[in-house]
Amino acid sequence: MPLRIANRDARRLWLAQTGLAAAPTGGPAPLDVIRRLGLLQLDSIPVVARAHHHILWSRCQSYRPPALDRLMRDRAVFEHFTHDASVLPIELYPIWTRQFRRRRARIDRHGYWGGRPDHETRAAIRARIAREGPLSSAAFEAPKGAARTMWQRPAHKVALDYMWHAGELATAHRRNFVKFYDLAERVIPEELRRSALPDAEQVARLCEAALDRLGFATTGDIQRFWDATDPAEVKAWIAAEGEALVPVEIEAAGGGWQAALAPADIEERLAAAPAATGRLRILNPFDPALRDRARLARLFGFDYRIEIFVPAAERRWGYYVLPLLEGDRFVGRIEARADRGDGCLVLQKLWSEPGIRWTGARQARLEAELARLARLAGCETARAGVACAPPPA
Repeated sequence: MPLRIANRDARRLWLAQTGLAAAPTGGPAPLDVIRRLGLLQLDSIPVVARAHHHILWSRCQSYRPPALDRLMRDRAVFEHFTHDASVLPIELYPIWTRQFRRRRARIDRHGYWGGRPDHETRAAIRARIAREGPLSSAAFEAPKGAARTMWQRPAHKVALDYMWHAGELATAHRRNFVKFYDLAERVIPEELRRSALPDAEQVARLCEAALDRLGFATTGDIQRFWDATDPAEVKAWIAAEGEALVPVEIEAAGGGWQAALAPADIEERLAAAPAATGRLRILNPFDPALRDRARLARLFGFDYRIEIFVPAAERRWGYYVLPLLEGDRFVGRIEARADRGDGCLVLQKLWSEPGIRWTGARQARLEAELARLARLAGCETARAGVACAPPPA
């Protein structure tokens, strides 16, 4: 019979797996967080704080942005494409070379932003980077006044992105979020480049690593974790693993049970997972705890979508809305903006979730967390003078 995991226990384990069970004070070092999560999504939007910094801060509030830059320059991590641009622990590189082939094949089939790079452009870029060292795309910009095609990237940007996706170039570092490209052989340690595994073993290790970090998962959960395997490959791995995987049933937030799989030590993990801290936390929209929206809805009954690409008139919530986690429940969401000119993090809107009463104590916890987040956002103070509203219709 499958092991049945009650919803409350499933939420407790998932928050422990993603590093959100413990209070974020005196937390783990940034590299330990990235290793635990498996990947750290990068995002350029600085409305409050960029996603990669916010995610690390949510697990250790002494974190400050220069720490991630140091990890990149020290070659403790590398940057590539999972479901989006992400930072990964450098030791994963030997099981990532198939992703270079997958991304390259995808661009070869479908193109990239309206074009495909020609051999001459790629060769010229490679020669220049080999000669001059790490360069950003700005170093290859066409002269001012040169004709440009709407919605089509310049040839040098298509070529740079293609070579980066294919693993020919690697991110040497970023400066003010601008990516600087270098030859992969000058960024990735030689022993790791020589340690690439056969494709089947890469698939197996990617699936194992995904399930290890998820704690329990459906086939789709495992495939979506890295987005570096195909559904058929995940199903074949599950079939090959056989009795090494534990069948479980997970209780959904709204009732009902869903079949899933878990590692062999699932019962030990459940016993060891602590109850989540009651501290109210402001999470980033790209946080790995809620990145898989289907899993989020199943476990927490929390329907969340980011609306940055939704026209303003059609948004239900707002441009950049941050979820509020308290204990093991999502209790609300806020829209906030860092006004760095005035040195203030401004709370613009606040909504409670259905069934949540917004008490004075909960408001005080939110204001305390806003004050802490303000420091990450480069602000001295936070302003929270808005009333809590029910969810919009």
